Amino acid sequence: MNDRASAPGGLALIEALVNTLDVESGADSLGTPENRERFALAERDVDAARTLREALRGACLAHAGHGTSGTLDTLLADAPLRVSVAADGTAALCAAGPDGLLGRVALAIAAGAADGTWARLKACEAEDCRWAYYDRSPAGRRRWCSMSVCGARAKMRTYRARRDT
Repeated sequence: MNDRASAPGGLALIEALVNTLDVESGADSLGTPENRERFALAERDVDAARTLREALRGACLAHAGHGTSGTLDTLLADAPLRVSVAADGTAALCAAGPDGLLGRVALAIAAGAADGTWARLKACEAEDCRWAYYDRSPAGRRRWCSMSVCGARAKMRTYRARRDT
């Protein structure tokens, strides 16, 4: 939808996953062979990945000030994460068990929460878009994935509504 750089670190995985659904057209590319390979999904895991995708979209909407993300918390309760401590004493969070999508998403969220980037992964305010984007604005108050498309449409609707009253 937009030509901006993807989210940093592991959040790029989440952004890409959320953006496998074009809300306006309804086109869902998550089950394509390319995306199953990209996200390391077996055919049987696609429905669960769709549920995870929509829960992530809810969290991104919550970051933008629209709604809540309670479903994601329930899904992540089963995420296989553990803390690993190296011989030199450094600690790292890592996925435990098989390298599944849920574990990679949980790891990306945990890393993003730790470095303050998680809350900047948002979903476009436009109801016919809902594309995930990373808010790089200084104040962290971006509302649309693209000012030239979704933002311009919203501002034009507001302008016409004022003009017509």
